[in-house]
Amino acid sequence: MKFKNKTYDKLKTICLIILPALATFYGSLGQIWGFPMTEQVVLTITAFDTFIGACLGISNINYKKENGDE
Repeated sequence: MKFKNKTYDKLKTICLIILPALATFYGSLGQIWGFPMTEQVVLTITAFDTFIGACLGISNINYKKENGDE
C-alpha cells in the first residue's frame, strides 16, 4: 500500500487534526448535553483514526523502501 503525495497529505491532516478534534468535540458536548451513545461514537471515531494512521504508516514505510530512505 502506497498513497500518492496529495492523498497522503490529506489523510495525514484528517488523521492528526480533524478526527481527534471531532472525537473530543463530540465527547465533550455529549457529556455536557447528554448526547446518546457518546462513548460508542467517540470510540468509533478513534478506532477509524487509528486505522487510517496505520495505513499511513505502512504507506510511509513502502515509500521509504522504494526511495532508499530507510
